[in-house]
Amino acid sequence: MAQQRQNITIAAPAFRGLNTQDSPITLDASYASIADNCVIDQYGRIGSRKGFAAVTTDTTPLGGNSIEVIKEYIDPDGTNVVFSAGNNKIFSGTATLTDETPVAYTITANDWKMVNFNDSIYMFQRAHEPLVYSAASGAVQPMSSVVTAVGTPIEGNEVLAAYGRLWVADTATDTSTVYWSDLLNGSAWTGGTSGSINLNKVWPNGMDEVVALAAHNDFLIIFGKNAILTYRGATDPSTMQLADTVANVGCVSRDSVQHTGTDLLFMSNEGVRSLGRTIQEKSLPVRDISKNVRNDIQNILSFQVTSPLRSIYSPEEAFYLLSFSDSQLVYCFDMRSPMEDGSHRVTVWPSTTIKALERLQDGTVYVGNTNGISKYTGYQDYGESYQMRYFSNPLTFGDSSRLKMLKEIILTVIGGQSTPINVNWGYDYTTAYNKQRLVVDAGSVLGYFGVSEFEIDKTKDSKWAEYSSSILIDRPKTKTTGTGTVVTIGLEAEINNSALSVQEINIQALIGRMI
Repeated sequence: MAQQRQNITIAAPAFRGLNTQDSPITLDASYASIADNCVIDQYGRIGSRKGFAAVTTDTTPLGGNSIEVIKEYIDPDGTNVVFSAGNNKIFSGTATLTDETPVAYTITANDWKMVNFNDSIYMFQRAHEPLVYSAASGAVQPMSSVVTAVGTPIEGNEVLAAYGRLWVADTATDTSTVYWSDLLNGSAWTGGTSGSINLNKVWPNGMDEVVALAAHNDFLIIFGKNAILTYRGATDPSTMQLADTVANVGCVSRDSVQHTGTDLLFMSNEGVRSLGRTIQEKSLPVRDISKNVRNDIQNILSFQVTSPLRSIYSPEEAFYLLSFSDSQLVYCFDMRSPMEDGSHRVTVWPSTTIKALERLQDGTVYVGNTNGISKYTGYQDYGESYQMRYFSNPLTFGDSSRLKMLKEIILTVIGGQSTPINVNWGYDYTTAYNKQRLVVDAGSVLGYFGVSEFEIDKTKDSKWAEYSSSILIDRPKTKTTGTGTVVTIGLEAEINNSALSVQEINIQALIGRMI
């Protein structure tokens, strides 16, 4: 005989993010099997990501190609100029792309690394003479043409501005030497305090190649493909010393390296890792940031063959984005705090081709693609809706041996007024789900959170800015049918100019006989 109706509550669905790595039947209900076009908001709820709006109004200079690099330059007066690269050209501007490529200078690729240093912006790319722009010169010019240039510029693929000089590595003929410029002169590569160090006898596993450089906790960090070196005393390169080495873990992507203030994130062969924790703990497996999606990322890496990875860290959005443009996937890691095992909550943005990423000084996030330069803002993708998807892992209601008969699913959603939602439910690992379409309405308005009662200024209190004048909560419900031993629940919402978060899912079911 069937027992009394029971309720299972999924509070803060996907609070722990996506998990495709572990056995789904053993996972906590706070993990998701699908979390598309989502972020984990500041209250731990799964919610819709923001959308993208084109800033560039004329993409003709791109010739159908993408913007692949974006970098903000701040001149000595505090004025910003946005530089970008695409279609084998250097551009300035956002709405209008102005070709700044020097006359008679040939560009054959768009994988530039741009850095700000000493009132100038420097642009490096393998087998290309570095380019320099300053407000004083008013033009992008080859480094050898700069008044302060000394020696032959290093045509490296990686450049770091740190400790009062430029550091360059990974040339077409030498991937094991790090060069540094003279103090406060990024165009001087001979004399003064300029110099270089060859790492062939330092790598812990023998030969390796420099992929990326970083500065962290007063150390110079040198990322190889299979190892990491840390040098102490880089403020005086002539006396700096090897402080530590990390063997058997390296960096596979130059632009995956991001500084979060207390940590360095980077992409290794096994996923996204945290360098600070790796060095401190000497315990690589438990400090794998992408532990819950490791195999997925490794599989994607094997297909990412033509376009480089791009990444960004945004303290305002509290995320680290990693774009695999060949696979049209962006992984979004919530960086507010790690989980118990050291990993971070992660969601995925599918069908998203991002070739460039940049966070401006004011916190604005720019992306580059065939639309030129776009901004991460609002809740539409270029004026169109996009689909947010959440699916749970199989739920057993505490007993996988007994039959379940779902009776009702009750959602608690915040925001998303007039948003259509398809509620999905299925049994026993099926991919053929039952569906019921709902539409979010005003529901119950929590007036004590509203602007009218507390007179909250949304321009100053960004916590409420993504919603309307009051925090709208709706509890739509749907009747359900069918039976099975395990149950999977899913939501598919069409996001169209309104943010949506899922606070809670209540599933009511009868627990039947043992099978």
